[in-house]
Amino acid sequence: MQNLLVEIWSDFRDDPDTDVAIVASAGDAFCAGADLKTYIPPFLRGECSLRDTVNLGFGGIARGLHKIHKPMIAAVNGWALAVGLEQALACDIRIASERAKFGSFEARRGYHHGDGGIMRMVNACGASVASHMLLTAEPIDAHQALRWNLVSRVVPHDQLMPEAEVIAAQILRNAQPAVRSAKETIQDVIGKDLDAQLRIEAWNAYTCLDIDQTTERLQRFYDETDVDWATRSC
Repeated sequence: MQNLLVEIWSDFRDDPDTDVAIVASAGDAFCAGADLKTYIPPFLRGECSLRDTVNLGFGGIARGLHKIHKPMIAAVNGWALAVGLEQALACDIRIASERAKFGSFEARRGYHHGDGGIMRMVNACGASVASHMLLTAEPIDAHQALRWNLVSRVVPHDQLMPEAEVIAAQILRNAQPAVRSAKETIQDVIGKDLDAQLRIEAWNAYTCLDIDQTTERLQRFYDETDVDWATRSC
């Protein structure tokens, strides 16, 4: 599965005909994490290359393919646990079924997140929430995740994929150079001081313009003929 995920995300990155991805599960869990019977013992025995592991995290998008500038939406239908939580955190927008649960149980097993879970949780939720989840190793439900900014929306279980598709449609109605530059800017300003953040934002804002596309979109706005192609407003 690791190799297939890397292949899929590499194809998504390079395909000129795809602009948005929805990450979802065919089972009852979004992702319950790595198979600890096969994934961890080789590390304990010194049989894995630490350098290869550090260069390309679990699933690719957690680390190594994390600079893909196309938006990714996580539709979390059930458990997002351990590296499964890291996969969700690696997406730009997370929406959750009311049945979803989130957990970081690594400390129970003797280690902690190593594929971006700590860093992304701190960035999304703050140090206090990250500390609570990581140090207690206790799960939270979807509504607690919403209160803690781990997800942006909680919906009835049978509305999860329709809601994800609405959000994808809202993204797709926009100018994709602007969308990708906005995502790149968000990624680049994290951890920088204010001067650097302002400079990166301004530079990206004025260099992402597709002149013809922007001119055409502005003209529709001026003429009051702009159409909201998404099926629902936020």
